[in-house]
Amino acid sequence: MSVLLKPLDLVVSVMAAVIDEPGWTHAAMAQHVGMANAQVFRAVRQAARLGLLLAEPSNGRIIYRAHKAALAEFLIHGVKYYAVPSRGRITRGIPTAHAAPVLASKIRTVDDAVPVWPDPDGPVRGESFEPLHRCVPGAARRHDRFYDVMALVDAIRGGRARERALATKLLPGALDAARA
Repeated sequence: MSVLLKPLDLVVSVMAAVIDEPGWTHAAMAQHVGMANAQVFRAVRQAARLGLLLAEPSNGRIIYRAHKAALAEFLIHGVKYYAVPSRGRITRGIPTAHAAPVLASKIRTVDDAVPVWPDPDGPVRGESFEPLHRCVPGAARRHDRFYDVMALVDAIRGGRARERALATKLLPGALDAARA
């Protein structure tokens, strides 16, 4: 039986890598990403089947944790082919890719229209950049580390060569920063 990766599976795997909560529950993860428990339950099981999360039995229940090496490998080498972002009109939103704080201080650009996840409460105006999943902007507002990792992922998904190279270099450290 083939198993297909869905965007929420990847988002949940990234959140699992960056939150500092060993033994998190499906309900807690649903709150972190801002999705329904049932959707997160399915995403966790799917991500575990794909090897992005590791399932370990503990006291009669299954504890999930991120398989950071597999996750980093997929994000660096596969996500740009799996989730090509759509870009659109100028809108208000949350800066991503090279415009996000994690990269903005390291890359000087002269872009007039920075990439943003569309969000009516976003702090800047820029070019619409489709997030990996619709829950990403809200989750990024609640979790700084998640925001950093997803911005690096967006630089890999839709950035120029220099931006992709820098994001590829920073991503493994950003995934490990939560446990350091």
